[in-house]
Amino acid sequence: MDFRLTGDQRALRSGVRELLAGRFGRDALRAAVDREGTVDRELWRELGAAGFFALRMPEEEGGAGLGLPEAVLLFEEAGRALLNGPLVATHLAAGRVPGAADGTQVITCGHQLRGLIPHFADADAAVVIHGAGMRIRYPKDLPHARQLRSMDPLTPLHRIPDGPQAPPRPDAILLTAAEQLGSAARTTEMAVQYAKEREQFGQLIGGFQAVKHLCAQMLVRTEVARAAVYAAAVTEDFTEIAGAKLLADEAAVQGARDCLQVFGGMGFTWEADVHLHLKRAWLRGQMWLTAAESEEIQAEALALAL
Repeated sequence: MDFRLTGDQRALRSGVRELLAGRFGRDALRAAVDREGTVDRELWRELGAAGFFALRMPEEEGGAGLGLPEAVLLFEEAGRALLNGPLVATHLAAGRVPGAADGTQVITCGHQLRGLIPHFADADAAVVIHGAGMRIRYPKDLPHARQLRSMDPLTPLHRIPDGPQAPPRPDAILLTAAEQLGSAARTTEMAVQYAKEREQFGQLIGGFQAVKHLCAQMLVRTEVARAAVYAAAVTEDFTEIAGAKLLADEAAVQGARDCLQVFGGMGFTWEADVHLHLKRAWLRGQMWLTAAESEEIQAEALALAL
């Protein structure tokens, strides 16, 4: 089986990267931080017009008719750019909730964080996903939602008493893993670039063995996670998707931590973007499927295989 990207897939990835570089560069990222993660509605509509949310909808319904592998490429780029907003929920709601596909509505999900709802104040609707089904709830239906201080300044959270619970949906898990993969790749790039520029004791820090090892380990974790995420997108096997999420979470969290080490004291400042990747990675690690749950799924699959 050939897992290399096709020409169309590479073009799709490049197009999304160019779109986000033009509309969500560093200045826009920092503006989003200043807005405490409020969704940019104009950008959301641009994403909708570009087909971000309708990518997997059938062509006869106005979508692109593409599959999960292509969606993974889009969400990897979103993770790389630290694009904020309930991207996964709106993507899953396309074709089911009016306005989701074209980005005129912001849709969040009520059970991806165990009673916590991201971007609740921005959302036009919240969905509860039950397998292939979906139930729509509106903010007015959840009057007891209480805002919490989020560890991620780009992801505002609300707590809902006795929040809805539902089994995790495999494509939601994998798309979140793809975002983690993009973040891991970006922090690897940031660390390598900084190591080539920063001088200490009269030489570039990239020449120090400890820094070389950190960057090498970041790259290995990222590429292992990439192979797992891409393969799971093709097979759509739940055990492989859970494994991909586990590896992507590790690559994103540990990669951001190692990037902080490479940056040194500069990495711990508010002005550096490294901490934003780390905080987002921590939060995504709790979405849909935690590391402990992923490990249990892997252990059960291994036990059945013996």
